[in-house]
Amino acid sequence: MGRPSRARKLDDDDARATDAARAATDLDRVIHERLRLGIVSALASRDSLSFNDLKAALKTTDGNLSVHARRLEEAGYVDCQKGFEGRIPRTTYRLTAAGRRALERYLAHMEALIEAARGTS
Repeated sequence: MGRPSRARKLDDDDARATDAARAATDLDRVIHERLRLGIVSALASRDSLSFNDLKAALKTTDGNLSVHARRLEEAGYVDCQKGFEGRIPRTTYRLTAAGRRALERYLAHMEALIEAARGTS
């Protein structure tokens, strides 16, 4: 005698919810933070961006951008170049190959979570 299909459906839903919850805890915490995700997303569409361009695009403060950009740099996701244009200091950021791979993994992970939540997997 088999189980009723409603009970099996509930078990499938519970398993999918458990898998989604487990997957959510496996997210890349370096990228998952809102501002850091904004930084890598902005850099993914350009060769590089200046500190001021990133600050304006993300509507954040100097200190906030500095802290989060440094965290991405420490993780190897972003490369920071400091120099001068004339006498004006200029900081430029670019996404590294490791950063691009991390963003692609993160986006694939989020897509899988969305599919699991919708029950379309």
